Amino acid sequence: MGVLVSPSLLSADFTDLKRDIEMINGSEADWLHMDVMDGVFVPNISFGFPVIKAVKEICKKPLDVHLMIVHPERYIAQTAASGAMMMTVHQEACPHLHRTLQEIRSAGMKAGVALNPSTSLSTIEDVLEDADLVLIMSVNPGFGGQTFIEHSIDKVRRLRSMIDRCGSHALIEVDGGVQSETAPRLVSAGADVLVSGSYVFKAHAPAAVIGNLKRL
Repeated sequence: MGVLVSPSLLSADFTDLKRDIEMINGSEADWLHMDVMDGVFVPNISFGFPVIKAVKEICKKPLDVHLMIVHPERYIAQTAASGAMMMTVHQEACPHLHRTLQEIRSAGMKAGVALNPSTSLSTIEDVLEDADLVLIMSVNPGFGGQTFIEHSIDKVRRLRSMIDRCGSHALIEVDGGVQSETAPRLVSAGADVLVSGSYVFKAHAPAAVIGNLKRL
């Protein structure tokens, strides 16, 4: 399987979302990444379930929903009802992470766990076999267009070893500062899924940029 590309809706033009989603539909993108922010877990507010539902009606790609919120376990049913394929929650927001991952799967979605840049991989070692995806944040969550944190390359490499060692089938996703220089290095380190926002949506030819990422 080649690298999967999940463009981040956070960087789309919200005055013309339909146009940008039609671009995604016609591109080689595998998923559409959707960041839900609550202004509590992260210092910003993005969009919620009405937007996810509206996007689901016109987007032909699976929705990769990343909840940057406190108490994400309270919104599992709503996330599923909104049409999410993947529901990713933060380790830092889930005191009962194993239970939450199981409940996400029971609701019919794939279960992902995200780690902030300062969070150690050791905190998810005991749930790797219960996760379908691990999202490594390569910037601090909350805002688009940030500078890539260089240490993330080694973190992906170490996570790849952990996953292979325990026999987990979890995919490694990376979000933050993914562009032409960082993307090939992340794939070499073991990343399976690349989330890219500004690099895709601010490009002159975004569909071509997605295609270039797919061919890494």
